Amino acid sequence: MLKIYGRATSSNVQAVMWLVGELGLTHERIDKGHVHGGLDDPEFRRINPHGVVPAMKDGDVEMFESAAILRYLAAKYGAGTSFWNEDPAKRGRADSWAEWGKTTYGPAFSGPIFWARVRTPAKNRNQAMLQRAVQQFEALLLRVGMALEDKPFIMGDDLTLADIVIGHLLYRYYDIDIQRAERPRVRAYYERLAERQAFRDHVMVSYDSLRAEGA
Repeated sequence: MLKIYGRATSSNVQAVMWLVGELGLTHERIDKGHVHGGLDDPEFRRINPHGVVPAMKDGDVEMFESAAILRYLAAKYGAGTSFWNEDPAKRGRADSWAEWGKTTYGPAFSGPIFWARVRTPAKNRNQAMLQRAVQQFEALLLRVGMALEDKPFIMGDDLTLADIVIGHLLYRYYDIDIQRAERPRVRAYYERLAERQAFRDHVMVSYDSLRAEGA
């Protein structure tokens, strides 16, 4: 059976689990990290020597890093679907957005905004720095909005890995208490994602256990 190692409250685990849900894969998710511990267990360290989640075991295949796991699952279980287009050019274009989402867009939200607002005690929070981070992230959201100008998803009519990597952070972005600019196109995109059962099951997960004092 496909095994995903990582806590449900990890955003990187959520991206992987969202795709698992979209593909309808039989799986077992095993809690690791944060309050669950287990990151130094010998078995887990054998799969991921870096000791972070997610990690994956699929038969004899063992992997770590969410983006790599997403591509593997899409190639093996989603071949011929919008998650792994048979046209390398179309697949590459979607992967370009997914890579941007992982390396540029995601880091602009997770540390400077989510960690600063939710995982930092209120007494230690730098509100001015947080708001600057929000403004910088919104500049990236503007690019997402431009990509959505005439289509429901990043690449067109169908969900792709680009949407998985970019879209999974929008639940937290719209849920946390921050001052946001109006981005109607992005908001409508998020609402479309929230209609998907796999998104609701694996992304719209309470993160109260991550909250610092006063957050």
